[in-house]
Amino acid sequence: MHELSVCGAIADIVTRHADGRPVRVIHVRVGQLRQVVPDTLAYCWELVSAQTPLAGSRISVESVPARLRCRACGHVTDVGAVPVFACGGCGGFDAEVVSGEEFLVTSLELESASADGAERGDSGAMPGKAKSPEESEGASA
Repeated sequence: MHELSVCGAIADIVTRHADGRPVRVIHVRVGQLRQVVPDTLAYCWELVSAQTPLAGSRISVESVPARLRCRACGHVTDVGAVPVFACGGCGGFDAEVVSGEEFLVTSLELESASADGAERGDSGAMPGKAKSPEESEGASA
């Protein structure tokens, strides 16, 4: 289950980029050839993030299908569920992978402060903690 170690790496990236702000959702783009199971990734995220500042956040996975481009005829072929690295146009095997190897943290949904100082998410009002004095000093309306 390499998803557990992948989640550890994601947690490091998210912690660095969130810079102490509460995280709601981590958006990741995962290519089919990475052999990551989205449900297992979400489960492992719960284990890795528990009892950390990331607890309660979730991972949203965008799956990217594997595609090949034939070097001989230029045809682009979806690999499909059973990876066969042959051109769907001419049947040749001289092909390059054009998508499906991705593994990216594409964005974070962070909690943001509303005008009254209460926390809220970008999708609407959400109860949360009030800003600390340190957070309030640097904020401007």
